[in-house]
Amino acid sequence: MNTDQVYLKPNLVIEPLFDNWYAWSHLISPATAAMNITGRHLKIMSSYIQAPAAHAAAVKNPKMLGGPFIDYDGKRVSEIEQLRNNTLENQKELIVFSEAVKELNLILMAKAKGYSLEPLYEEVPEVLKGYVELIYDLNNQPSFRFFEPLLYNSEFYKETSQSILLWLTDNDQRPFVLSTPRLEDKDKIHLNIPFSHSGLDELSTMRRIPGSFSKIKKKLDIPADMEAVFESFFTTDAPKPYERYRGDKVRMRYFGHACILVETKDLSILIDPIISYYGYHQEVNRFSDMDLPDTIDYVLITHNHQDHILFETLIPLRHKIKNVVVPRSSNGTLQDPSLKLMFNSIGFDNVVEIDEMDTIKFHDCSITGIPFIGEHSDLNIQAKICHYVRVGDFKMVFVADSCNVESKIYQRVQALLGDVDVIFLGMECDGAPLSWLYGPLLTEPLPRDKDSSRRLAGSNFERGKGLVQAFNPKEVYVYAMGQEPWLEFISSIKYTAESHPIIQSDLLIKDCQANNIIAERLFGEKEIMYSK
Repeated sequence: MNTDQVYLKPNLVIEPLFDNWYAWSHLISPATAAMNITGRHLKIMSSYIQAPAAHAAAVKNPKMLGGPFIDYDGKRVSEIEQLRNNTLENQKELIVFSEAVKELNLILMAKAKGYSLEPLYEEVPEVLKGYVELIYDLNNQPSFRFFEPLLYNSEFYKETSQSILLWLTDNDQRPFVLSTPRLEDKDKIHLNIPFSHSGLDELSTMRRIPGSFSKIKKKLDIPADMEAVFESFFTTDAPKPYERYRGDKVRMRYFGHACILVETKDLSILIDPIISYYGYHQEVNRFSDMDLPDTIDYVLITHNHQDHILFETLIPLRHKIKNVVVPRSSNGTLQDPSLKLMFNSIGFDNVVEIDEMDTIKFHDCSITGIPFIGEHSDLNIQAKICHYVRVGDFKMVFVADSCNVESKIYQRVQALLGDVDVIFLGMECDGAPLSWLYGPLLTEPLPRDKDSSRRLAGSNFERGKGLVQAFNPKEVYVYAMGQEPWLEFISSIKYTAESHPIIQSDLLIKDCQANNIIAERLFGEKEIMYSK
């Protein structure tokens, strides 16, 4: 083939890894990365080494989906053992950091009794000194916060832990990535480069703009013995051209899960990007990256969960994104790392923080952050926000997974912003317990009954109805809540018609329709046109 005019194949996966584990947002910030190494990765690997057959059986049990089980069919035990040993050696600093966090918490629980915390600074573990501030809340409960920018500029943030796995996919199936690390594979190329590497932008542009095979091979330092595999990732076949929207309406395209593209002839806004691949047989129709514009004016992030911040999608789109809008965090708490710092660290230098009721104005449009409540297990997490988007006179609200436990909040928002035309919301109203996602951050175990009562859950029918009544929309769309087959590897969700979230969302849809509101639960792809 003409190696100076090649395109990236549409089914090439650019998979980001941290220490051979699928990279999600809690593996970027040094503090949360440290806690996940000790509280998740090492525990899962040690368990697999001790009982591989038990893991193999658990993976086959539908009731165990999303559990802490490695999906290698009970095999490759020696490789997992080697990965564990490498982790113990290569992540010594973060392992010590994690133990120091637990030690500091014990010191505060034992000695911070409402008196001045100044004497306790001498007892802060040495490795944490200069990185933490000791604090009380107004009920005299002690805690601490990190100076997170200092951690990013310390030995605890190592870009050498980051790498990229390149491989071709021919289906939507993958092991659940929070439980199964990546091992070497002869058909995959493992690049030891950080996520900020400019070569990833050059590689990604080749999905649409042809480039030189030899140049990109050199840029990414592909070893000679992997050149044939690397060449298999390219083609001389030009992709279907993107047809820019030039109409006078607002076009909304659903890409799956919580990902919506809002377009007019003048602008594009992409919410919670999770984009599928194409180029292989697919049972469910879907939009792909070929249905995205050449320039994305704003990417809006609703919250810091792995199914809403997907680096596998975001890094290949980095070269075409003008602005990333993220919710502001609570500034240094362990459970609420800064999204702005995180995105900056991996090569995004166009990040805008937004608070509740802040507004970004441009052209004849605006983006306003509105409160996002619930779905975070009652933890003090501020990096979560819903988005009210106005295009001319057309108004949309993207509520994501907000659990409307107090409808008066949205009634007060409506009093300021008025009714809307369309609401998009998730209704995963069961949700995993707190420990499923945040367990590694806990410095002491939470009793099972308390853990089970604090869920990562969105709105049920009654709470969703409260949202509809507050904003009085003309149309209501419920996300598929992870049911699309290309999302299972990150969500681990499989529903039936009898599943509680399906029943609850069906009730909301029927109630809306009975009140002359267009309503639908989305799945796969959907295009909605609305006159301005």
